[in-house]
Amino acid sequence: MNKFETFTGIAAPMPLVNIDTDMIIPKQFLKTIKRSGLGVHAFDEMRYDRQGNEVPDFVLNKPQYRDTSILIAGDNFGCGSSREHAPWALADFGIKVVVSTSFADIFFNNCFKNGMLPIVLPQEQVDLLMSDAEKGENARMTVDLETQQITTSDGEVITFDVDPFRKHCLLNGLDDIGLTLEKADSIQSFEAKAAQERPWV
Repeated sequence: MNKFETFTGIAAPMPLVNIDTDMIIPKQFLKTIKRSGLGVHAFDEMRYDRQGNEVPDFVLNKPQYRDTSILIAGDNFGCGSSREHAPWALADFGIKVVVSTSFADIFFNNCFKNGMLPIVLPQEQVDLLMSDAEKGENARMTVDLETQQITTSDGEVITFDVDPFRKHCLLNGLDDIGLTLEKADSIQSFEAKAAQERPWV
């Protein structure tokens, strides 16, 4: 998993509430176990018409938001089924941060496991970021995980909370496998000792 570093990017306003995981990545795209290639299908039913043509009014199809890396979303983002394909699809599209007033628990946890940062803020601060995002590609936000700050295009700074352990994992690019590999020497030592003491196992 790549380390989460401070970056400045385009934020897209997506004020819909209760955006569920089926809206993020519809069920017909869940056949793959690869984390790559799903970005083109993110928000498929809102992004394309029945003929597969882009819907011009959908925010991520607008020219100013095609390189979006930050989503400013409505309440209860990522609700619905527990599919991990949802953060896979967003990450493959290029999304690094999602800001909302609340997230579904499973989606929230899956974001951290896939190198994405979900940020929970009060409604008034989400509204401020939403307004800033509506300015388009020239209004870029900066997200600094180390200092836990979002800086708007106007220079206004918003501080956010994040669990210290999850922050450590993101800053160091550690998913569950990476965390396990940090203990590789201890694991090998245990296995070698166990093999000597219990060779029949």
